[in-house]
Amino acid sequence: MPTYRLTVAYDGTDFHGWAPQPRLRTVAGDLAAALAVDPGALTVAGRTDAGVHAEANVVSVDAPRLAPPRAVNRRLPGDIALLDAERADGFDARADARSRSYVYRLLLAERPDPFRARYELHHPERLDQAALHDCAAAILGRHDFRAFTPTETEHVFFDRTVLAAGWQRDGDRLEFRLTADALLRHMVRVLVGTMLERPDPAHLAELCAGAPRSAAGRTAPPHGLTLVSVAY
Repeated sequence: MPTYRLTVAYDGTDFHGWAPQPRLRTVAGDLAAALAVDPGALTVAGRTDAGVHAEANVVSVDAPRLAPPRAVNRRLPGDIALLDAERADGFDARADARSRSYVYRLLLAERPDPFRARYELHHPERLDQAALHDCAAAILGRHDFRAFTPTETEHVFFDRTVLAAGWQRDGDRLEFRLTADALLRHMVRVLVGTMLERPDPAHLAELCAGAPRSAAGRTAPPHGLTLVSVAY
């Protein structure tokens, strides 16, 4: 059976996440319908939660044949696009990925921007940017990130390696960018929520030593988070 490598982009606002769920609209469900395959046949590099977006998520699928991207896009709703498709026998989108990169976007202006409100968190509060930069530096490397994922979890191994992390400001907009070998559920969102609540690099370093979820901050809303790319 041939294997195909797909690159997909989507606005996650109206989806209940990536994973197929009975009677709920999901990215995997809509994509599988357009490809005429079972949703369970899709393997994704980044399994995004409800409301989280993707600029270039990667999927592998085994299928006898695949319609051209143009034909698939005609079958897809307007909030999903198939950016690329190629045959790649033996490819596994999840197992073969070396890293995933995410961005969390904030608007610091007094008033929200209705044109970007689906993709950024309106946060009109003063922030200590120097402290945020130090916090980003504190999470680099391999750590136990169990404080940044729900207590009720299927994960049994919580060590992850953060390859790059940093805050970037452009006018009234602030972005947190992170690249890691793999991520725990809600990991980026809890990191952002914790840094916004308490931008203390020493505290963050303590949390990265296997502290419980209750020691970290809130989970930032999903709409500010976008999966940017996957590296192989």
